[in-house]
Amino acid sequence: MSTLDLAATLSAIESGRRAGELESQTLEFKQDKARPEDTERDIAEAAICLANGTGGTIVLGIADREAGPAAFRGTALDGEHLRQSIYASTKPNLLVSVQAITHLGVRLLAVAVPEGLDVYADSKGRPYRRLGNQCQPMSPAEASSLRDDRLGIDWSARPSDRRADEVSPLSYATLRTVLAGLPDDRRALADRSDLDLLRLLDLVHGDVLNRAGEALLLRAAPGRPRLVYQFRPTPGGEPSAVERLDGPLVVAFARVMEVVRARLNSAPLTLPDGQQIQLQDFPELAVREAIANGLVHRDYRLPGPVTVEHSPAVLVVTSPGPLVSGVTPENILTHPPKPRNRTLANAARVLGFAEEYGRGIDRMYVSMIRTGRGLPLIEAGQDHVSVHLVGGAPNTHIARYVAQLPTVERDDTDALLTLFHLCSTRTITPMGIAPILQRTAAEAATILGRLALDPPGMVEPARAGRRAAGGPTYKLSGSALAALGPAVTYQTRSVSETDRKVIAHVAEYGKITNRTIQNLFDLTVHRANTLLDDLIRREILVKTSIQQRGPGVEYGPGPKFPRRATKSAGRHRISESKPTLWGEDLS
Repeated sequence: MSTLDLAATLSAIESGRRAGELESQTLEFKQDKARPEDTERDIAEAAICLANGTGGTIVLGIADREAGPAAFRGTALDGEHLRQSIYASTKPNLLVSVQAITHLGVRLLAVAVPEGLDVYADSKGRPYRRLGNQCQPMSPAEASSLRDDRLGIDWSARPSDRRADEVSPLSYATLRTVLAGLPDDRRALADRSDLDLLRLLDLVHGDVLNRAGEALLLRAAPGRPRLVYQFRPTPGGEPSAVERLDGPLVVAFARVMEVVRARLNSAPLTLPDGQQIQLQDFPELAVREAIANGLVHRDYRLPGPVTVEHSPAVLVVTSPGPLVSGVTPENILTHPPKPRNRTLANAARVLGFAEEYGRGIDRMYVSMIRTGRGLPLIEAGQDHVSVHLVGGAPNTHIARYVAQLPTVERDDTDALLTLFHLCSTRTITPMGIAPILQRTAAEAATILGRLALDPPGMVEPARAGRRAAGGPTYKLSGSALAALGPAVTYQTRSVSETDRKVIAHVAEYGKITNRTIQNLFDLTVHRANTLLDDLIRREILVKTSIQQRGPGVEYGPGPKFPRRATKSAGRHRISESKPTLWGEDLS
């Protein structure tokens, strides 16, 4: 944790946040115990937990159940003595740095713990790791898996006990079909001989398959399917279709994508330029990445298949094993690529099953937001990882807005996450959005500054000349608010300038059209339709022309149109009825 971020966290506690609420995978608050040796043992255990994860910071001298100035208890422990105590009581010896800081006149110790290079344990050989904000003991299997991850041992590169001549014609035919369908030079690989193909994919040593080759090209052991697919008409209902795929991964992956694709639904969305795009209930790219990641990065030392639970409302992919060492749901978007099964991942990438290292998860997020869906939910346990994709009706306002962004922003994870967050949060600061983007506050400030430029003009400063505690405050720009409309959840329905202008125009001219509304408020035809539909629903306007379609259809006063509209000081004043619209000023 940077000095700036730590200072902001301490300020938040001082302002009334309970310290325990701010603890995370990388931050822990501690206070002195009755005996110094008990405090040292407590801090050493916390340091082991952080070192066996992604590293982090321990702040000694703060009561985690308190809030405000009362939380700052201070510590009398010597920093150098604490550092040496942690080093002496851990196996292998753990080096940390300890810094004394003062806040509200109280002396604190900040213990910076690096991500470990090995698996750390206490003096009795007990390893721990941090899950969420809790310290948990590790099983021998978990410790072994973590050690392999830390040392970069590639399970999939080790030789198997199977030979290349055991690969079936079906596996070779599937390999060639996949390669021939790729859009680049990889198509030429389909013409190579069987053995050349295995060598180019790094799946064989001599005539012996490595474990990656065994998984990709040979059937699983009887009764041990590698992939199980279930479709349920409702999330909690009985499955109506079940497939247990025990064939080679190259065949199983093609089959599961086929059955998922057959059950995907899509809805057309027409853009202002007339182009039509399809919004799938689960974007195929997101599904592909979720399943490929589950198959490629699972821990093959653990039993059990990768499972795909599919219903019209949700699609969940669960794979055995934890996330690879150092990767958490809170840093998965920005952590440097770190495949568990590197040889298998390389082959899957060449075959087009998965994207380049470090891009698959990003593209899951981007494809979900671009189609008006919610964010993927990634749950990481000690023995499994689950990716949840939520379907249902798309938010067409978000999908339409994103489709009209410049290409560079339309494909940018930071831009789309910022947009998605601002649809439910009125303002943001760099420090507030940083955890969502999984970046530092300084990086978030740069991103927000870029998004305020035109194009894309997505955000604008919310407080001119003022700075909040977390940095400059931003909000959605006026043009973004107008385009997103009801997608912005905090927009309240109230008497608006939009209502007044429409009613004043109809009071003077007796009618209004979609084209007139476009000109009045600088809206697209679709946004003008939304505005008209709302006024018709509230019976303020009714359709009055014989023409039924097009921007020239005329609308006149409805049953609830204000009947006493008078001019005063050059403005129309509405004297009765209070029509409402979403609380945005589109003028």
